Amino acid sequence: MTEDMNILLTNDDGIESAGFRALYDGLSETADVTAVAPAEDKSAVGRAMNHDVGVHEHELGFAIEGTPADCVVAGLGSLAPDADMVIAGVNRGANLGAYVLGRSGTVSAAVEATFFDVPAIAVSLYVPVGEDTAYTDVDVEYDAYRNATQATTYLAEHAIPAGVFEQADYLNVNAPVPDTVPGDDRPEMAITEPSTVYMMDASQEEGRVMLHDRIWERMATGDIPDAEGTDRRAIVEGKVSVSPLTAPHTTEHHEALDGLAETFPSSTD
Repeated sequence: MTEDMNILLTNDDGIESAGFRALYDGLSETADVTAVAPAEDKSAVGRAMNHDVGVHEHELGFAIEGTPADCVVAGLGSLAPDADMVIAGVNRGANLGAYVLGRSGTVSAAVEATFFDVPAIAVSLYVPVGEDTAYTDVDVEYDAYRNATQATTYLAEHAIPAGVFEQADYLNVNAPVPDTVPGDDRPEMAITEPSTVYMMDASQEEGRVMLHDRIWERMATGDIPDAEGTDRRAIVEGKVSVSPLTAPHTTEHHEALDGLAETFPSSTD
């Protein structure tokens, strides 16, 4: 990666978050980075979008009063139209498993970029937590993003010339915190696919329904049902997970639907 490479950097935790600053600093050593990120935390908003958003100049680029998807459209359409790549992150908290991808503002920013035909990377940090602790309650400092930043910088430099984006639209990267890797060693990088294990459930109590994703407490103990080669398995084993993914929804020839279309009444008589 050279300084001639232009990167649009966004996230969903907000432009002032530690993970965003860590990634900005790391990427800026070898590329021209323009921040176009939410002014405030917009976590878990998926691809929610507004029709117009406020924009403010920021020391790193631009702070947007909107969602991560807003930031990508505003950036590629107006504020940083010459970007060679969009990178979203580093998110505080992992984005693992197929069912999580559509919820994540971080991943959704990368997806939005693909519709501009711009390669993208979404990157998140796995923060191990116990059964009674949410990752949002854990104070994650700047230095904790080292693994995520190093992996993303490496991929940003090498993925395009290696032809990665000739097959993938974007990469979903999840990295472990440094203290899960012995000494000063960098964690191994594993190419993965999103896990399809789904452990959401719900309980009702006094007029409210509590939604609970039970996979996180399983991950904290290392006891997970996910197979080898999946993103969650790689993270639990202390590896950087890289899932190459495509963005547009796909369709296949479907004989059963063909039959229904053929028998659809042509009138209401």
